[in-house]
Amino acid sequence: MKILIIDDEKLLVKGLRKSLEQEGFKVSVAYDGQEGLDVFETGGFDFIILDLMLPELDGISVCRRIRKNSDVPIIMLTAKDGDIDKILGLELGADDYMTKPFNTRELIARIRAITRRLEKIEKGYEAQGNIYEFGDLRVDTESRTVYGGDIKIQLTPKEFDILELLVRNKGRVFSREKIFELIWQEPCLDTRTIDVHVKNLRDKLKESGLDPTMIKTKWGIGYYFKKD
Repeated sequence: MKILIIDDEKLLVKGLRKSLEQEGFKVSVAYDGQEGLDVFETGGFDFIILDLMLPELDGISVCRRIRKNSDVPIIMLTAKDGDIDKILGLELGADDYMTKPFNTRELIARIRAITRRLEKIEKGYEAQGNIYEFGDLRVDTESRTVYGGDIKIQLTPKEFDILELLVRNKGRVFSREKIFELIWQEPCLDTRTIDVHVKNLRDKLKESGLDPTMIKTKWGIGYYFKKD
């Protein structure tokens, strides 16, 4: 995998780059937001590690611009441990979130978890070639694309995974904890993460002219996709 680190803490970047390269990753770095966008636009990146607080252009703006045209996995880093920062990062389309200081081995483990999932998809282990259609909504699980009529809906990998889980099991209610465990492949630590991703999904469906309430809430339990 080719990874882009965008962070202005040069000592942290130096150590992280060394650790990632020792694991076999190809690593490029940028020390401010605008430089990060410029480097990203050269193409070929499979993963981004993005700091929230950056000079020139902050991580919020960088994430927003990248998400306009790309669903590349993004882990956001922040020195703050507040819920507002976490939710903000996820609303912008980040796939994961880590608070500084963090354990480098944990970061690498999260990167590898996403890598394994992508590799399985590419090899066809998880791709069953199914297309699910609900009115103007079309979900292709093989190509991992979603359309609202003729409009392609840009989803992050985690947003697609959640939507796929729900449409494959329409009518079945999944608790927030269960969704987290199935998608993230680890015990659930924060159910609000699921609420944020579902909110993003509904917003994107609505922006594409679809009915966002096709993803329904079972109050006090979780979410499900409508039967009819």
